[in-house]
Amino acid sequence: MSKAFTKDEAWEEPIIPPRAPVPAGVPNYVTPRGLGLLRAELAELEAERHRLEADRSDEVEYRRRLAILTGRTSELTARIASAALVDPRLQPRDQVRFGASVTLRTVSGERAGEERRLEIVGIDEADAAHGRVAFTAPIARAILGREVGDTAALDTPRGRELLEVVSIEYHSAP
Repeated sequence: MSKAFTKDEAWEEPIIPPRAPVPAGVPNYVTPRGLGLLRAELAELEAERHRLEADRSDEVEYRRRLAILTGRTSELTARIASAALVDPRLQPRDQVRFGASVTLRTVSGERAGEERRLEIVGIDEADAAHGRVAFTAPIARAILGREVGDTAALDTPRGRELLEVVSIEYHSAP
């Protein structure tokens, strides 16, 4: 029988998808919203564990799922413990810093004239589809410390783009 049809194959795949790593020597900065999301995720894992405990009809599946939950919970607990909370409301209003919502205009490059808005957040909160980029992302590193009117160069697969900071905002709501 082909190994593809045996139950053992499920154990060969990574059973705990890895979180994006925090680079060595870099603090695990989080916004209040990001810390709230991590805590909500932990609460959901704990609820999932309680549901799992209530249904132990298949002992092998129970042990497999418990191992996954334990690993995810351990990893998440460590991430929360390492979190360095940064309140965006306390950042300097005239500079791009962690927690800023920034409007950028592409000055040169393939997308010249295009504007985009992004928010600089923690690694776990990053979601490019919603305009949230990790503070470790190349675009965030290029604009950190800049002020309105400043430009920054960003190397992309399409070539170098020159970006102008159009506006900087900090939101108080998580």
